[in-house]
Amino acid sequence: MKRDDLISMLDSARWYDLTQPLSIFSPPWPGEMPLQVHFFKRLTGSHGGGQGANGQLIEWSNNTGCHLVGPRAFHSGSRAIADIPLTDLSGEGVVVDVSDAVSDYGFYTPEMITDRVEVKEGDILIINTGYHKHAWDQPDVENPDAQGGIENKEFGYFVRHPGPSPDFFDWALKMKLKLIGVDCGCAEHPMNTNVRFMHGREFDKAEALLQENTGKSWEETFPPDEYQKLMHITVPKAGLLLAEGLGGEIDALNNQRAWFLIPPIPFMEVESSWTRIVALQAGEGGDDNNLFAGLAESELLDLTLPFSVQTPQWANYEPLSIRYTKRVGGLNFGLGRNNAHCKASFHLATHMDGEKHFWAAGRTIGEVPLDYWHGPGVIVDISDAVSDCSVYTPEMIEERVDLRNGDILLIKTGWHQYGWNSPDSDEFRYMIKHPGPSAEFSKWCVEREIKWLGIDCVAMEHPMNTIQRTMHPKTFAEANQKLIDQFGQDWDEMFPLDTYYQDMHLNLFPKSIVHAENLGKGIADADSGRYYVGAFIQRGMELASCWGRFVVFRES
Repeated sequence: MKRDDLISMLDSARWYDLTQPLSIFSPPWPGEMPLQVHFFKRLTGSHGGGQGANGQLIEWSNNTGCHLVGPRAFHSGSRAIADIPLTDLSGEGVVVDVSDAVSDYGFYTPEMITDRVEVKEGDILIINTGYHKHAWDQPDVENPDAQGGIENKEFGYFVRHPGPSPDFFDWALKMKLKLIGVDCGCAEHPMNTNVRFMHGREFDKAEALLQENTGKSWEETFPPDEYQKLMHITVPKAGLLLAEGLGGEIDALNNQRAWFLIPPIPFMEVESSWTRIVALQAGEGGDDNNLFAGLAESELLDLTLPFSVQTPQWANYEPLSIRYTKRVGGLNFGLGRNNAHCKASFHLATHMDGEKHFWAAGRTIGEVPLDYWHGPGVIVDISDAVSDCSVYTPEMIEERVDLRNGDILLIKTGWHQYGWNSPDSDEFRYMIKHPGPSAEFSKWCVEREIKWLGIDCVAMEHPMNTIQRTMHPKTFAEANQKLIDQFGQDWDEMFPLDTYYQDMHLNLFPKSIVHAENLGKGIADADSGRYYVGAFIQRGMELASCWGRFVVFRES
């Protein structure tokens, strides 16, 4: 398929968001840390002559909200999230609606699924149990027999939801399924997890129902040693992935085939990670089979740096830290998972600066609809035309690539080669001496109706239009002299402070033109040209910025 045809096909496709919103009100997996959001600085909080930013520090458990469960969650010798290629996280599949056949503590079986949909070998299988009705953002489910006349959301979502039957995972492995996603708290039956021991009364109800229906106890149905071997050795070694906490537009795809993309934040040290889950079907008048074939033949080029405790953070922000709170061997019958609590500020690794980061009235990341984050765009390679602390101009962009109004614009300065995980890593050069846009650049972005921007260095701004100017006076003197040599003006003549301090934030975010920073990895192999661009960012409802997975589609 030709590049232009691929872009056109993706642009006309129907995109569905299967991700539930993430919030401080999202319940975590029972016993784990809920999302904590703390502002450690605000717009007026920066010293040194200029406005600051809304800077957030968050703490979270990776099993909160919509997330991918990697094999290392069960098997410590298996792949970390960052080791899983995008080819394992995308592909054709089906959503099956079994909500009419399951209820509290019940089971869904392979037969329930194959009676409703065709499942093909190697599919991604998304199971709609109907229990996303208990998600934190959904209306109450009335029940006159329950306390208060309504179902307890968290118990419905995490403790009472149905799960796979005893033969389900054997069937999934025979079918060589890539990934199984569920719209509830866990891809396992909750009574095959630590919930069994945390909520003994609920386990008694589940076992009583099982005895009534089958005449067997729970341990007769799920022999502990066999189940532990299945979930902690066989399933992870087979590469079968699990996604939990789906929601969003899942009902719109009931019993239909689609192309799925489940790209998590590429964590190096952990076992599970937030993800944005999307599904594609052909647009009006199109053919799904043609779409699926075109996507199967295309390549997803990953522009996302690995997310790690080693990743350097911006200036005075806090780096990523990870603390394991439980391990696979830590619970009765081996029903535990590896799980960590994490803490970080956003401005490290590959992330999207959202409107709220610099614009008080702007949208949070989670308030931005999915269709804003993907679309036609360009990568423009200007690496041969920039150097330490230099300035790039709109003309450099226009002369190298076919840029169209409304495009997403990704700029390749070549500074990705100095990133933390590169053989040529030079952290000071990467953070402090990268090139930046000229004075007219932000106005040009508005004129060209740029959708959003991305850059392969630490900031979309020139570093000397940020607090780095104050923190690094020697580097500023070098940059100022370079500007005089190139343009015949000193810094304050070309970039008056009241107009150009944090220019690309303060002048563009109120126009809803935001940007991604620290692009890397596959951008090294990307030539200047047109691409279809996607940013798959967690739907954080209180988040001013957030990490994500950044990709471009190109012909294979």
